[in-house]
Amino acid sequence: MVDREGSPVPPDAPQVPFVREFHGDRVEDPYHWMADKSDQRFLDYLAAENAYTDAMTAHLGPLREDLFEDISSRTKQTDLSVPGFITHVGGRSFWYYTRTTEGLDYPAHYRLPATDRDHIPDVTHAPAGEQLVLDVNQLAQGTDFLALGLADLSPDGNLIAYSTDTEGDERFDLYVMDIDSREVVAGPIEGVGGGGTWITDEYLLYLRIDDSWRPHEVWRHRLGTPVAEDVLVYREDDERFFVAVDASRDRAFTLIEVASKITGETHLIPAADPTAGPRCVAPRRDGVDYTVEVAPDGLYIVHNADHPQFSLSKAPLDASSPADWHTILAGSNDRRLLSVAAYARGLVVSHRTAGLSGVAFLRSDADGSLGPWQDLSFNEPLYAVDAAADPDFHADRFRLSYESMVTPLSVLECRLDSLELTTLKRTPVLDHPRWGAYDPSDYVQERLWAQADDGTAVPLSVVRRRDTALDGTAPGLLYGYGAYEVSMDPFFSIARLSLLDRGFVYAIAHVRGGGELGRPWYEQGRLQHKRNTFTDFLACARTLLDGGHVAPGRLIAEGGSAGGLLMGAVLNLGAELFCGVHAAVPFVDALTTILNPELPLTVVEWDEWGNPLHDADAYAYLKSYSPYENVAPGRRPALLVTAGLHDTRVEVTEPGKWVARLRDLAVADTGSPILLKTEMASGHGGVSARYQAWRDRAFELAWMIDLVAR
Repeated sequence: MVDREGSPVPPDAPQVPFVREFHGDRVEDPYHWMADKSDQRFLDYLAAENAYTDAMTAHLGPLREDLFEDISSRTKQTDLSVPGFITHVGGRSFWYYTRTTEGLDYPAHYRLPATDRDHIPDVTHAPAGEQLVLDVNQLAQGTDFLALGLADLSPDGNLIAYSTDTEGDERFDLYVMDIDSREVVAGPIEGVGGGGTWITDEYLLYLRIDDSWRPHEVWRHRLGTPVAEDVLVYREDDERFFVAVDASRDRAFTLIEVASKITGETHLIPAADPTAGPRCVAPRRDGVDYTVEVAPDGLYIVHNADHPQFSLSKAPLDASSPADWHTILAGSNDRRLLSVAAYARGLVVSHRTAGLSGVAFLRSDADGSLGPWQDLSFNEPLYAVDAAADPDFHADRFRLSYESMVTPLSVLECRLDSLELTTLKRTPVLDHPRWGAYDPSDYVQERLWAQADDGTAVPLSVVRRRDTALDGTAPGLLYGYGAYEVSMDPFFSIARLSLLDRGFVYAIAHVRGGGELGRPWYEQGRLQHKRNTFTDFLACARTLLDGGHVAPGRLIAEGGSAGGLLMGAVLNLGAELFCGVHAAVPFVDALTTILNPELPLTVVEWDEWGNPLHDADAYAYLKSYSPYENVAPGRRPALLVTAGLHDTRVEVTEPGKWVARLRDLAVADTGSPILLKTEMASGHGGVSARYQAWRDRAFELAWMIDLVAR
């Protein structure tokens, strides 16, 4: 629809009277009707919003195409992962690797027989003996969306169990295929969760999810028997807890891991007795979070039972109580222990220190005692590193992934005897037709610190081109998340180069609620401390503006999911700092959602946001910042909201309602439109096909570049 001057007219969503009442508080919500996603009025409204967005951004077509070409020209589209060495039960060894092919959206997985792990084969071109394991492109034929959930090899390597979601709603169908014959020998087992694991070559464990999309049951399937005969192994009735299953690195045990946002519990099933009931390592205690690493010499347990930054204990394989735990590495206020991988030669420990991820090694002496802490060192001020555990307890090496804001994602190998690091592969960045070869030295990354309202120092990771002047004229993009103790580490992005090469400064605000500075950092940004997340982000924005990194009127904010809630709060609390905000799959109607225990994933979120259904104080606090509840009349920066129709984590209802209310209360300003773009065949993570994902990101970047050019 257009007005008399030919300008697009935004949709006008219908209003239907509705009153919500809790704890004596009456709230009128005229868009409550959007909770019914099958309502044709709602689908029509989303279609109208998409048409309006298309019309308002039609002029960006050439720029969007340029940005897509930026991404595609710099990406090596036919590429390979570094082959990984695996020896299966029974003694057969293979190199496993993944190949992407230009023109195809999804990867294919292959293997090659191996004799030893010291000679990584050249698989640039299909070598003799190469065997296809799983081609995701074949699975995706005839679908608009394909997400691969489980992809697990049987212990002997003859079978692969895999699950597929073709809607984006995170309900999967499970299959088992014989790799040699390509025959599907089991399945589909329909509507299951995305996880699972083999317990032996005969028995497969998988997850079922309840009506609120919570993985709550573990089932055992025996190959060759009907699904109707599958056996329930474990059921979790406490709706705060998710269930996951995994195998120990040596496949001697299966782990059933049960966790809420703040509490953990692990159960073990021995592969030697696959039909045995699970044994609990330590019964759950509210607020005690622990994870278990199974090794031949015992259980290694990372936990916060005696220190908020986590300690490391060891217990016998038959442990069933915390009384069996013996501390081998005490917690430290300055270091958050994350995980451990046990080897015969010592322990590889992943941790967070001074706002950065890290990997350390503690050598095991002949008597079993541990040597001193040895940190692996890297020569950049900002980076993200993650250790990948080798399945062989006696391995003499392990691999790491490493990247920074200027260094592309790399695979490193570390020798346990010397801790020498070797780069096995760095993701290539191809020459750009305009900008030429990628040179990391053309860019500068740095750590800044903002001062929050309460005096807390909040870290920022910042990157720019070296020739971008810090004179208060540059445009900028500030990204934030801040929830669930998730850390937004400094990472590399080919798509981001399109902004940097056009003069943008890019920054990540490591706000409280995330895990960048450990568990206390998370605790200071959840429940009754949630407002710290929002004020931290605003402090980071002011630091960029006041320090001359970004020009006033040229700063854009971006965040998704829980980071979308952050974007909504930012609009309500500090809109004047930004010229635009991109909110992706935004959790913006938080109070309404958390009040409804029948919605997907609501009850499990009470540990994060509080329980407003039963606690009047939690209700009042959540209402005080929930974006939808706090929209006020006034001018706002330009807003781009992106959503997925089949999203089960943040239902499309939330961004739909929010945009409608923002329009109701906005001051007319054609220079700052509110746009809603909904992917009609995707879920929380967006589209699954890589080329369409590049086009979607090109759309978002074009909107940003155009915004700061006005």
